[in-house]
Amino acid sequence: MNRIQKLFLEPKEKLIPFITAGYPELDSTIDLVCAAAEAGADMIEIGIPFSDPQADGPIIQASSQQALNNGMTLNKIFEQVTEIRTQTNVPLALMGYYNPILRIGHETFLEKCIISGVDGLILPDLPLEEAGPFCELAKNKGISPILLVAPNTPNKRIKKISKCAGDLIYAVSILGITGNDLASKDALAIYLNRVKENSDTPFIVGFGISTREDVIWFNEHSDGSVVGSVIIKSIAESANPIRITKNLINKLKGKL
Repeated sequence: MNRIQKLFLEPKEKLIPFITAGYPELDSTIDLVCAAAEAGADMIEIGIPFSDPQADGPIIQASSQQALNNGMTLNKIFEQVTEIRTQTNVPLALMGYYNPILRIGHETFLEKCIISGVDGLILPDLPLEEAGPFCELAKNKGISPILLVAPNTPNKRIKKISKCAGDLIYAVSILGITGNDLASKDALAIYLNRVKENSDTPFIVGFGISTREDVIWFNEHSDGSVVGSVIIKSIAESANPIRITKNLINKLKGKL
């Protein structure tokens, strides 16, 4: 049982911050991830910078481009995760797009995940129709593939997606990109209830979540809240990314 599977056996509030690997500096990843863990993050998403991040809004897109400009690569991310693993046991999921994985090959990519200590993979552009072989291989190697559902995903498809993923799915809160405003809470509640009723796995929610109140509300309607754009924006505006990240996560956790 990997760290993600163990985490979601626990019926507690979960906060999952997103950090872009290699941003704001190439070597920022280790300190930022460890700072998030120290502040109480229950699981951490590490974004793999990509030149065409279709699901990301302008804030995360800009961080991804800066990370690429800094020289971030997949191999460097795995090196950084290996170092992170010497400092924290928090569950880690890489969030990225399928093209770089396809380029180096499923087996090679997953072996690097295992060796470095990655627990899960969030792949927003891997459709259900093509996800089966990769998901089965990942699950057989102890890595949790985390597939996405959206407000317009039919009930039967939610069930199929959750079965394919096996451990955890990611419910996008809006039709759009990261950082956009949330829909009405009534509409969101209906949608998330549909996910709950039709998913065979726990599910987390992301896109547009930015306050302590959001974290509370989404944990009442799901198994965890993902916070990304507001963290990246705070890092971009701060001269001390480590301190601002810790403070923000403390606020989101209700500690401040």
